[in-house]
Amino acid sequence: MEQIYAIPVNEAFRESAENAACGCPFCSIYRKLEENELDLILGASMMEPDTRIRTNKEGFCRTHYDMMFVRKNRLGMALTLESHLDELRADMKDSLAGKIAGKKGEKAAKRIADLEKNCYVCSRIEYHFERMIETSVLLWENQEDFPSLISSQPYYCLPHYRRMLEYASVRLSKKKYGEFEAQCSAPQYKYFDKLREDVSWFCKKYDYRYEEEPWYDSKDAVERAIKFLRSDIHKN
Repeated sequence: MEQIYAIPVNEAFRESAENAACGCPFCSIYRKLEENELDLILGASMMEPDTRIRTNKEGFCRTHYDMMFVRKNRLGMALTLESHLDELRADMKDSLAGKIAGKKGEKAAKRIADLEKNCYVCSRIEYHFERMIETSVLLWENQEDFPSLISSQPYYCLPHYRRMLEYASVRLSKKKYGEFEAQCSAPQYKYFDKLREDVSWFCKKYDYRYEEEPWYDSKDAVERAIKFLRSDIHKN
């Protein structure tokens, strides 16, 4: 696992360490995985039987339908939708209206509910992304220069920070986990405190008493706070 995922993890961590504008390294990793999966599903993987079986069963979430649509491969998308709709129609032979009336349609309702919870692209991304989070902890443990990369990040968004710490708490000894957590938290809380100051200053700027004061770093504080709190995985 280290060999397969070490290169993209190292690249993302080095890029973010060198350029703070890259933000959370895990968000960068996620976006690259997402781009790769979207390219594959509308390209080389589209007609593979194993892939088609899964896309017929799982479908796609609204976000990834939208992202595929703007890629302008209408034919590729239509071919995927054609077989998906055919299989879905066959699975929904009994009426959904009957389920609502409390009579029939249980199969159709369950099929739709399952479809709403699943997405082929999301599941593919998550499979690889989980292993990249695990790899970051393994690299910290085994690669000499990686601890300095961990502590040199501009920040980690909170969802990815949580996942990294959760895996580390299982993988590492209590002593090593303490060291790992301290190195991860050094940039995290520094950024957190600065972000709070910037958001507060942004609010003050709407008070007439601060009209003539400079904005400092607060003009994009709201956007940065959202990225920090909820990830930046679909960056425009």
